[in-house]
Amino acid sequence: MPIEFLLDNFKSNLEKTAIIWNDKEYDYEWLISRMAEAEAFIAGKGIIPGEVVALYGDFTPNSIAFLLALIANRNIIVPFCWPQKERDFKKLEIAHVEKKILIDVATDSYEYESHGRKVGHPLYSRLQEGSVPGLVLFTSGTSGAPKAAVHDFSKLLEKFKTKRKALRTANFLLWDHWGGLNTLFHTISNCGVVLPTNSRQPEAICCFIEKYLIELLPVSPTFLNLLILSEAYKRFNLSSLKLITYGTEPMPPSTLAKSRLIFPDVKFQQTYGLIELGVLRSKSKSDDSLWVKIGGEGFETRIVNSILQIKAESAMLGYLNAPSPFTDDGYFITGDLVEQDGDYIKILGRKSELINVGGEKVYPQEVEDIILQFPGVCEVTVYGEKNPLLGNIVCAKILLDKGVEIDGFIPKVKAYCRSNLEKYKVPVKIQIVATPLYGDRFKKERQQ
Repeated sequence: MPIEFLLDNFKSNLEKTAIIWNDKEYDYEWLISRMAEAEAFIAGKGIIPGEVVALYGDFTPNSIAFLLALIANRNIIVPFCWPQKERDFKKLEIAHVEKKILIDVATDSYEYESHGRKVGHPLYSRLQEGSVPGLVLFTSGTSGAPKAAVHDFSKLLEKFKTKRKALRTANFLLWDHWGGLNTLFHTISNCGVVLPTNSRQPEAICCFIEKYLIELLPVSPTFLNLLILSEAYKRFNLSSLKLITYGTEPMPPSTLAKSRLIFPDVKFQQTYGLIELGVLRSKSKSDDSLWVKIGGEGFETRIVNSILQIKAESAMLGYLNAPSPFTDDGYFITGDLVEQDGDYIKILGRKSELINVGGEKVYPQEVEDIILQFPGVCEVTVYGEKNPLLGNIVCAKILLDKGVEIDGFIPKVKAYCRSNLEKYKVPVKIQIVATPLYGDRFKKERQQ
């Protein structure tokens, strides 16, 4: 069974709390029992190994039990966040979903739907012939149709056989992304406590940490910036926190520095992962440094023309709807521009986001970090716009903090930028916006 090692761990910790959801505790004995009931439900609905099953849910008790049961049944699993969204229908077609299990995250009740769709794909055939479970994850699709990455789930689970420290963990990252699932499997493989949250707003997260004595908080840099601006951390006792991990997007140095001042006794660790590869082991040079060592068992890294390339045993088999992105010798070209210092790298940003101004390179994250330090700025996104003379010019969208006077603000920001940046990096156009510049993953939405 692909998850036999997990069940062995559960059986050695039957009375330990596995999940706390809606103020109720569920131990590992319950999880084993509930998984068996989920397996019986799956069999009763005629879901056979190798079928493609969409699993709608979140990190609720039944969502977790059904996920484990589908892995044990060697299904190809396509996770979606509850409730169903209009944009999901295209993804259901791309993934050739045959069956659906929908778990209501408010009640943890579940229902079943059959699509009757039987469309083969060579990548699915590889999983079915190997009698292994699969996982399909979608890219964000910000620059076109979302790409569906197909994984051998058993390879992604392999790293969780190595024992790590068990912590009380907030499942902040989302259900339909490997970052969220990685957090889940890290927690239950070490028989820690999974703590699903109903809200991902700063006030609610701080209340959640205080109430449940959370030790590990995996978040995005965007969320940390919002937490700083909200000052919610001042209204709650967050002394239980031991570790904050951050990833999914580059961290502005100013945001990391402010976060370290707010949480001086908390360890900060940068993470690195991709939908196509999984999450790599990482070690920050120090809590206040953006230099990080990545890799670990099962991963090889190299840098070609300043772009990070990674070979991974846990790499996806390929995309359902796009050509293979691997080099001839098996490396995935990440698209991340990096600097290198010995064994450590610093991620500068995506090559696709680099702005070429008259032959000079501008990294949006560098300009954003400067603008974020200007009083009254809540969020900022920097991007390039075509220009007949320079090729591109630097532009910015800014969301102001409440009560900030708009009149005269843009000239002041430009003057501040001129004092802290080379001339070609200073935004030519600045637009004040009224809506947040991040999506439901609390990740910056970049201009395309």
